[in-house]
Amino acid sequence: MRDMTEKPYHHGDLRAALLTAAEAELSERGVEGFSLRSVAKRAGVSHAAPTHHFGDVGGLLTALAAEGFRRFQATLDARETGAVDARDRAVRAGLGYLDFAMARPALFRLIFSSARADYADPELLAAAEHAYRHLVDLVQALGGDDADVISLWAASHGVADLATGKKLRTLAGKPPEEREALIRTVLLRSLPGAAG
Repeated sequence: MRDMTEKPYHHGDLRAALLTAAEAELSERGVEGFSLRSVAKRAGVSHAAPTHHFGDVGGLLTALAAEGFRRFQATLDARETGAVDARDRAVRAGLGYLDFAMARPALFRLIFSSARADYADPELLAAAEHAYRHLVDLVQALGGDDADVISLWAASHGVADLATGKKLRTLAGKPPEEREALIRTVLLRSLPGAAG
């Protein structure tokens, strides 16, 4: 018999509600303060609901990381819309990388810096591989090789990581158009065939 003090399952999509609550919890408390009980409270469900869907904290963070990679890819895809050629598309993807990091810094850190997500999980592995394959495809469209993949990734990630950490003092105080133009220049220099 169910404890009458527990909150009932009332969401049409409980899994999605828990992931939304998990992202809010992650943003507010970071990985260190993240707990299933707090996620359940945010979602307005019983404390057992996250365990039922995800098993434990690691399972929930793994599912959240998989969702994070899908959102990351959606942000890149949106930024790439309207690209005039393969080079412009790659630069726009790099700008999308920054957009995602600035909009969702906690999720950015979870998918790229945390050891809490289980990359042996098939869902997370597929989402991460899809994002990586996209990067490879962008570089191959420009005739690039593995070194060029690393170059674009390092430039995109480096700018995003420095920006979320408020370490890009060079950009401080510049108008948005000037900041984006400077980042475009950095990304262009990381692409295959760039001068110098």
